[in-house]
Parts: sequence; C-alpha cells; structure tokens
Amino acid sequence: MSLVQMFLQQEAAYETIAQLGEVGCVQFRDMNEEVNAQQRSFINEVRRCDEMERIIRYVTTELVKDGHNVVNLIDDYPPAPMPREIIELESHLEKTETEIKELAINNVNLQVNYLELMEMIQVLEKTEQFFSDQEGHNFDVNRHGTHKDPAKNPGQLGFIAGVIRREREYAFERMLWRISHGNVLVRRCDLDAPVKDPRTGNIVHKSIFVVFFQGDQLQARIRKVCTGFHASMYTCPSSHEERVQMVKGVRTRLEDLKVIISQTEDHRNCVLGAVLKQLPSWIVMVKKMKAIYHTLNMFNVDLGNKCLIGEGWVPKRELEQVQTALAEGSASVGSTVPSFINVLDTKKDPPTYFRTNKFTRGFQNLIDAYGIASYREVNPGLYTCITFPFLFAVMFGDMGHGFILFLLGLWMVVDEKRLSKTRGGEIWNIFFTGRYIILLMGIFAVYTGFHYNDMFSKSINVFGSHWVVQYNRTTVLTNPTLTLNPSTDTRGVYPMGLDPVWQSASNKIVFLNTYKMKLSIIFGVLHMVFGICLSVENFVYFKQKAYIFLQFVPQILFLLLMFGYMVFMMFYKWVVYSPTTDVQANSPGCAPSVLIMFIDMVLFKSEVPLAGCDALMFPAQKELELVFFMVAIVCIPWILIGKPLYIMCKRKSKNKCVDEDNIIEKIEVTKNEVVITEVAESHEKGGHHEEDDEPMSDVWIHQAIHTIEYILSTISHTASYLRLWALSLAHAQLSEVLWTMVLSEGLQIGGYYGVIAVFIIFAIWVFFTLAIMVMMEGLSAFLHTLRLHWVEFMSKFYTGAGYPFQPFNFKAILLEEDE
Repeated sequence: MSLVQMFLQQEAAYETIAQLGEVGCVQFRDMNEEVNAQQRSFINEVRRCDEMERIIRYVTTELVKDGHNVVNLIDDYPPAPMPREIIELESHLEKTETEIKELAINNVNLQVNYLELMEMIQVLEKTEQFFSDQEGHNFDVNRHGTHKDPAKNPGQLGFIAGVIRREREYAFERMLWRISHGNVLVRRCDLDAPVKDPRTGNIVHKSIFVVFFQGDQLQARIRKVCTGFHASMYTCPSSHEERVQMVKGVRTRLEDLKVIISQTEDHRNCVLGAVLKQLPSWIVMVKKMKAIYHTLNMFNVDLGNKCLIGEGWVPKRELEQVQTALAEGSASVGSTVPSFINVLDTKKDPPTYFRTNKFTRGFQNLIDAYGIASYREVNPGLYTCITFPFLFAVMFGDMGHGFILFLLGLWMVVDEKRLSKTRGGEIWNIFFTGRYIILLMGIFAVYTGFHYNDMFSKSINVFGSHWVVQYNRTTVLTNPTLTLNPSTDTRGVYPMGLDPVWQSASNKIVFLNTYKMKLSIIFGVLHMVFGICLSVENFVYFKQKAYIFLQFVPQILFLLLMFGYMVFMMFYKWVVYSPTTDVQANSPGCAPSVLIMFIDMVLFKSEVPLAGCDALMFPAQKELELVFFMVAIVCIPWILIGKPLYIMCKRKSKNKCVDEDNIIEKIEVTKNEVVITEVAESHEKGGHHEEDDEPMSDVWIHQAIHTIEYILSTISHTASYLRLWALSLAHAQLSEVLWTMVLSEGLQIGGYYGVIAVFIIFAIWVFFTLAIMVMMEGLSAFLHTLRLHWVEFMSKFYTGAGYPFQPFNFKAILLEEDE
C-alpha cells in the first residue's frame, strides 16, 4: 500500500473522482474530520442529491402501489452524469414528480367521487325498505328530509340518510339518543361489500343509516353529530318515484365517471411505464453523483480555491491506473493544468488488502469474520483452503453424506451465473458465497468416509476382508461372543482405510474410539505446530528476529517436548507392539496406555508392570522424559522474562541517541518548506510501534498474561482437538441409529403392504438424513471446525488488529446499498 497525495483542479475534480470510482482502487482519507458536515464545501450539492433521492423514493412508492416490479440492479451501469447534465436530470425528476402527484391527486378525487356515487345508489336502494306507504304519505310535504316549518306542519317528521363506518355505529346511536333524549328513530343495514378508502388504501366496512326526527333544532344537532363521526350524508327523497329517477341519474353519472377513471388510469400507466424504464438508471446516476460529492467533501480546498488536496491509500500495483484516471478526468473537461499525485512516506498503518477470487473469497471471509489481519501479517486464509475442509471431514466422515454435500456445492458452482442473480435473502447469500467451501467439504468428507469405510452407517468391501475365520460353521453359529485372534486370523495390514469386518464386530466402538481419538490428537498437535511456525514469518518481516529466539523457540520446544512426545509414543506403540511377535513384552497385552505414561511423566511416577511385561517402552525412557520435562519447565520463564528484558535493553540503547536525533530533525525542518514539514508531522503521528510507547510495567503484565495463556492453552487446545473424535463418533452412531430404527424396519415388512411401506419409510429416512445428518450435523461440524481455526490455530500467530481496504468503488456502493 502507498499513501498518495492528490492535487485536483477545481473544474476537473468531479470528473476525476468519477473516473476513480469506476476504477475502484483508492481509499480516501477524510482531511476534514474536525469540520462539521454542514460546513463542508460541497454540502449544497449533497443536499440536491438528497432531494433527488427523495423524488426517486416517491416515484418508486407510486410504482409499487400500482403493482410494478421495481428492480434497482441493472446489468450495464450508466456513468455518473456530468455537472452540466445534473441540472437537466434534476429538472426532469421534478417534472416527473409533479406530473405523478397531479395524476395521483386526480385519481384519488375521482375514486372518492365514484365511491360517493356508489354509496348514494345503495342508500337510495336500501332505504326503500325503511319507508312504508303511510310514511311516504307523511313525507309528501318534506320530500328531501328537510323540515321547513314545524309550526305550519305540526307532527310532520324529517329524516337524514347516510353512510358510517361499522365500528362507529354503537357510539353514533348512543350519541343520537343522548342529544334527542330518545326522540329519534335510527334504522340501519350493512353495505353489500367492504369498500377501499381511496385516500389510505385501507379496506373499511360501512353501514347505511336513516335517522327519523322532528324539528329543525334536532335536525341541526343530528347533522353536527354526523359530521363529528365522519358520516357521509346523502340526499334521499321520500317518494318512491323520485328515488327511482334519482338512481337512474346517479347510474348515468357513474358510467361517465368510469370512462374518465379508465382514461386517467391509462394515462397514469403510460407515465409510470415510461418512468419504470428510466428509474434504474436514475437511481444509479444519483447514487454515483452523491458518492462523488461525499468524497470531494473529504478534500481540503487551498486558499485560492483553485485546487483540491486529498489523500488516499492505493495498492502499489495500481498506482499507474490512478495516474491514468487523473489524466482522463482532466482531459474530459479540457483542463489546462493537469492533476497529479505524490507518494508520501508515512509511518501510519495502511489498510489490509488481499486479492481474492471467487474460490478464495469464501475462505477469506471466514478469517475476516474473526478479525482483519494487520498490515503485511501472515494471512491464514491461504492455508484454510485445505485445513478447513479437512478438519471438517474428519468429524463428518461419511461417503454418502459427503457426496450429498458435494452435489449441493457442485450445483451452486456449475450454475453460479444464474444463481448469482437470484435474490434469496441473507441466508442464501451466505451459502452461495461459500459454495466452494461446501464443494471441498463434500470432497474431503467422501475421502475421510472412505478411510472410515462408512457409507450411511454401512461398510463397502473394496479390497476384501483380511480377517480369516478359522472355526467351522457350527462353532460360529453357536457362539455369539466368539472372538478372532489377530495373531492367527489376519493376513497382513489392510491396504487403505478400515477392514469391513469391523462393521459386524461387537467391539467396533471400542476400536474406533481408540483409532479416532489418537488421530485427533495427532492432527491437533500438527495443526498447532504449523501455527507456531507461521509466527516466524511475522517476526522476520517485522524485523523482530530476536523474538524468534525469545518467543518461537521456547514455545515450539514446550509443545513438542510435551505433546509432540506423546504423539511420538503413539506411533512407537503402533510399531513395536504386535500380536505376531514372539516376545511377550511386545505383545498387545503388555502395551501400556500412552495417556497414563504421559501423566506419570509429569508426576514423576512409575506404574507397576504386569507379569512378563516391561514398565518402559524402550531403554532410558525415564531419563529422556525427565530431560524433556525439565527443558519444558525452563521454557516457561524463558517465555516470561525474555521479551521484557530485551525491550528494556533496546530502550536503553535508544535513549543514548535521542538528543542527536532531535538536533538533526530541527536542522531538516528549517531547510524544508512549511507545507512539507506540516505533512510530515501529520504523518509521523501514531507511527511508533505500540511496544515503544507502552510502559515497562504494562509490558511485564502483558507478557505474564501471554505466558500463562500459552502454557495453559497448550494443554486445553490439545484437549480441544478431541472434538474431532467426539463428533465423528456421534455422526457415525446417529447414522447407524437412523438406519436400524427407520429404514431396516421397513425392509423387514413382507407382503403387499411391504411394497407400499418401503416407499413411505424410505421418504422418512431421506428426510431425516438430509435434515439431521447433512444439515444439522454439517452445521455443527462446520462451527467446531471454525472454532479450531479461530482459537486453537490462529491464536498462535495471528493478531487480527488491522482494518480492511475499502476503496471508493461505484459497483461496491451500489451493491451494498441495494442489499
């Protein structure tokens, strides 16, 4: 990484940043951290972009309201608009918003009128049952429900008809009863179907009501109550003939209104259809434009307002692309003064950037989830491409289940172009990003399943069994606990994997426990040793070669002399003790427990051997173990005090040259220009290593914590790798239980019912195999493998205290905002 300083001309700055956004290789630093966002140079342009985004959101809402499928992602992204094009785009968006708003308001008004006419028709039709012939004669004087003069027409009744929401009926009637002291008659009935409110779009249920009353004062009160309850009041004649004529007139108006609404909707659909084609391009252009102005707000403006000065991190390999982008940006606007960059010398920590492809990206995401690597620190993502699927397969070893996992990964890899455009949510994106991880996990699971000779809890006979039964048929059938003698009943070592005869052995679990437990310890120690060895690369690159002797050597000695020795004893035991030997001391019955021997080594104890057996595996074993243990004990203070003493000596030697360095720095400052010295001072801040500024008391405390953590974790981490054995055993037993309790029961059903039952039971077995054995067990093994890498492996050399390289890239911004 290189820290570069950019000098951009004011007129070419916009186009230059647009070119850099297309290239996507510069991570800009904010040069105005102490400046309020409202006081920056391009805040007005950002606000204009915000207003255009608001218009786009409104247009999108209207499109969704009309049932259009709005897709923000497009295959070919348009370039960022030129500054002169921004005014045209802004004017076009405002014109579009105004037109859509007018259409929306007109549509709502038309729908309201249509709803009112529909309600009026139903009021006229439903109130027919409320009026009898006598009531009709009584309303002849007051035909439209408005009592003119109660004194001249004593005893005459008036009425008000309308529509009210169904949930307000009860309160409405109670209020009418109270204001009239019971001198009103309310008749009501429900509308035929619920209606849609044009203003809110909600479905509401309404009822028709008719209130009979007497007197103008009571009429005024009733009208106020209706208004207060938002009830719609409609004119309703009391005469049957007049109501019929009025219904005909309303229906005519409805037909005319339908034609107008249809024409309005057609025009609105044409407008929205044209907008829908341009909307994705508008979204992209506005987002790009806003991102450019946000980036320009990170630049400093010189005193003459002629030039913008900014800084950013650029990979050294892409410096030429940055210079080309600056030249194209200046040439596109015809600037006479070219923009240029200067590479700065700095002590700041650069961002971490690993170039990945579609295969390594998933593995690198696993490492980044733990912590971003410090700059130039060893990246464990490369080795994880193999160690992760292998350790997963040790726990998931089954050829059948592994092949299912392999098919899933292969499908996503082969059809990745089509699946990459599928929007299936966050969980699907996680699975698809890790498709190559799933593919390798399936391949390795088939490999380890072949070594375990396990396929859906059954074994396959590839090389034939190397066990020979020396007994006759009667002896075998009449002795259920018959055992085979390995000294006489075997024909050498099995070529690869496990002999299939172990599938029918009664001591299968005991044998597999010993086999898989020792394998897990061996793989664990090798994995941790590899992690400690990787720390040497960090020490060499960061010029801390003294730490190789002070940290790496005692750590690797402690691990190898303790647990590496235990692994050696496992191999030695496998080689020396054999059932075919003539020496009784080397027979399997005399083979000691490696774990007990390791505990005796630490406690300085000796076990009493059996008759005819040796207490030790080889001569001078006790002396060698004593030497190993004492050297391992010496490694503890070696780790504890070595590094702090080295730092103390290093600081004393530095203090002797402090005065001379200060004098030289003052002379250099006076010779250089003011701007250059200010830049240098700003870049020297925070440049010293953390250990240089840390007090010695903290160094001692941190080293003590690190020593205790390493010594204890060496024991706990070795035991933690036993999860390889535990999960492998659990997976095999679950698979066997699923076979014996589900599928084998269906195969034993005879007759016609068995033909039908086997299909049903097979479907059940497939469901539990996919749901439990592949999904749940696969996820469990995945998480345990992730823990082995994060804690047991990466803690030996990985700090993960860096921050990622996030360049200014239009494509990344658009994809991130869309998600």
